[in-house]
Amino acid sequence: MKIKFLSLFKSFLVLLLGLMLIQCSVLPDHIPDHEIAAQWADMTLYVTKNTPANSPTFASRCLGYMGLAQYEAVVHGDASHQSLAGQLNELYTLPLPNANQNYNWLMVLNRSQSTLLKSIYLQTSDENKLKIDSLEQRIHKILLKSTDRANTKRSITYADSLANHLFEWSKTDGGHRGYLKNFDPDYHRDSFPGSWKPPLFAQSFSHNPLHHFWGENRTFSPLNKNLPLPTFISYDPSEGSSYYQEFMAVYEKERNLTEEEKEAAIWWSDDPDVTFSPGGHLYYIAQALVRMNKPDLITATKTFAMVGMSVADAFIKCWKWKYHFFSERPNTFIPEFIDQKWESFWPDPPFPAFPSGHAIQAAAAARALQATFNNKTFFIDSAHVGRERDHVRNVEFKARSYPTLWSVAVETAESRFYGGIHTPQDNKIGLEQGVIVAQNIINLKWEK
Repeated sequence: MKIKFLSLFKSFLVLLLGLMLIQCSVLPDHIPDHEIAAQWADMTLYVTKNTPANSPTFASRCLGYMGLAQYEAVVHGDASHQSLAGQLNELYTLPLPNANQNYNWLMVLNRSQSTLLKSIYLQTSDENKLKIDSLEQRIHKILLKSTDRANTKRSITYADSLANHLFEWSKTDGGHRGYLKNFDPDYHRDSFPGSWKPPLFAQSFSHNPLHHFWGENRTFSPLNKNLPLPTFISYDPSEGSSYYQEFMAVYEKERNLTEEEKEAAIWWSDDPDVTFSPGGHLYYIAQALVRMNKPDLITATKTFAMVGMSVADAFIKCWKWKYHFFSERPNTFIPEFIDQKWESFWPDPPFPAFPSGHAIQAAAAARALQATFNNKTFFIDSAHVGRERDHVRNVEFKARSYPTLWSVAVETAESRFYGGIHTPQDNKIGLEQGVIVAQNIINLKWEK
């Protein structure tokens, strides 16, 4: 009872402090439309990073719904665009605003992001939920300066209805509360030549692979549901075979890594225990580009929707194929057939190899970003600036610059090759399939 009281008292103090800061801080009279969208992307990434038992798969799902919710919150305020209701898998309808009444669409965006984020990340801490509330209240107070009481009430009611409808839809996709079943102890797969095996040098203590069922989840795009199987090089451990050469390439690269390649390997590692996950890293880049380019509201929210849903669908298809092929990683093949003492630069993630999850989701995000921004957009990625040096590998986290959007996808894929946990074919197919996944999101009928 004493522990429960202290916990409640701590939560009360956090809430009281947050309310005091909101009351005491000087609020601006206006906040740019794109900045509100970007701040909610920030909060989504903060909660993703600071919620225990998270995974790349579950985080990608969150990004899909949060990005879509941004777009749907404001689409009825834009004459040139339309809702995606009726176009996405099993999303037959969404609540509609009253055509004869005015709404503050920024209020709808602000409230619906807050409501949906707390619902999808139901398991996050009370402190995180208070942070979500504080951001909502701060933005709301700014928007109140230009909105009458009736419009405010109407906008909040609509926002809650939209967020609740999207959340109910999300509960039927197969991934709801997926953090409760990260590593299924009852999952069993008979081994076969070339099959995945729990490695000794791993990111996880579990000998069960992550989310074996994720590939059966509902995709956002109907066309992404039944994509054909990609081509996989058949198992053949004989020296000189195409299969053998895939792993030999990894072995030789690990022995000749440059400092630049080591920095890329740790920069894109994005362990969900300490970062906002691989998918979150791409959502972060979307946020950075929105802030840099300052697009109008519909374009900003559409960007988050495209990137979020592309990354979410990419993870679903990737997991579908990972558990179909159930392929081994270099850490099991190379010690058996090339060098018994070999160990990868980066530890293995706890799931099969083919295709690369980093490659497919990065390609999907890059292609989605190309639908909004010029591919030849130079920018600097500062996602991990400030992180403590990786003392195990003796490498610093340094900001990275890119001349094009596509170069982000290429380096993300190559980082896993540098890390010694993916072969060239894992990355090649991942990049190719990510583009296909994203194109099916881009080709939805966004405009009227």
